[in-house]
Amino acid sequence: MMEYFLDGTVISDWFYDYNVPGLESLGKKYIITDYSIKSDYKVYTKEFQSLIDMVSNNGGGVIVIPKGIYKTGAIYFKQGVNLYLERDAVLLGSDSIFDYQVVETRIEGETCLYYNALINVENVDGFTILGEGTIDGNGLNSWKAFWQRRQWNPNCTNKDEQRPRLIYISNCKNVNFYGIRMINSHFWTTHLYKSQFVKYINCYIYSPAYPVKAPSTDAIDIDACTDILVKGCYLEVNDDAVALKGGKGPWACDDSRNGGNERIIIEDCHYGFCHSCLTCGSESIYNKNIIMRRIRVDEGKNLLWLKMRPDTPQEYEYILVEDIKGKIESFLNINPWTQFFDLKDRKDIPLSYAHDIKMSNCECICNKYFNVLPDPKQYILSNFIFDNLYIKAKDTSFDNKSIKNFKVTNVIIDKS
Repeated sequence: MMEYFLDGTVISDWFYDYNVPGLESLGKKYIITDYSIKSDYKVYTKEFQSLIDMVSNNGGGVIVIPKGIYKTGAIYFKQGVNLYLERDAVLLGSDSIFDYQVVETRIEGETCLYYNALINVENVDGFTILGEGTIDGNGLNSWKAFWQRRQWNPNCTNKDEQRPRLIYISNCKNVNFYGIRMINSHFWTTHLYKSQFVKYINCYIYSPAYPVKAPSTDAIDIDACTDILVKGCYLEVNDDAVALKGGKGPWACDDSRNGGNERIIIEDCHYGFCHSCLTCGSESIYNKNIIMRRIRVDEGKNLLWLKMRPDTPQEYEYILVEDIKGKIESFLNINPWTQFFDLKDRKDIPLSYAHDIKMSNCECICNKYFNVLPDPKQYILSNFIFDNLYIKAKDTSFDNKSIKNFKVTNVIIDKS
């Protein structure tokens, strides 16, 4: 049966190809232990990079990490080089910031100087990470350093206490994550920028919320990308599970380094704890044709969170959230997002829009059902549909006048 995004665009066949390739399909095998890389907790960044360069120069293939723990700093994958991790294999990131470099990269909606990631893939067409092994960021010391800095500077940001991401994919096509475990990132876990046709199939992404919180360890950050599929994954992180980004600032739409996100599907996933299951913002200018469906949530702070920045023109449209079961604090959260905003030389507040949003077939236990603050001077909300919802909530308040053309059908709200 043909399916469609909310604006009527047909969902392409690419979104229905879930086949996981075999190791043999990734090219000639290069086992790291054959190239002076040992499971002895020493850092082998130079050896890893030399091996990647050699495989690329030899026409491509797959780097195989066998059972054991192998440590490295920042490495860069190149065209034709894939990665396979056997069961019980661990690629362990260094916990020393000196094993990473300050480079021009993309962070929080801006192109700027920041640390690179543990795994970096840029300007590549075709890259696969496959296997039952683990990529472990080893971020505990970074988390402790962040919270220690917060003790004397409560306004400490991620740019004040800089730290590496786990995986950064930039300007790439046809990227696949199959079955892999990605855990304990210092900062964002996976960050996609200006990339298209990226799949996460049956992956496990985790960072702890206690005893030491892993700050800003978003599972998947999608930044000015198109055609992304997240299917059958387990996501549990101390921040957003899936966050849509793309730029920020009063003139963000005029900057070619920014962009929108289109045709994103998150389906058949299990969420542990997270701050939000799906977030638009806070560094986001345009999101269209987004689907999150068939999701089970153990404990989320927000199901759908639209962060509306007063310093950035934003448009969020044609978003479908359906077939959700679980426990969350806010079913829908739409509020001004004023953290660190800056109008710069702009005198007026740019007007933003969120429209054609549908939430249907959900059974959720909430603290607050309708966490929406209308602010027509900053944003216009219109054409929302709530259909076939069963909600148990402590706060059942609801204001249907806060959204223009709001259709509510077969919605049952019980006081818990």
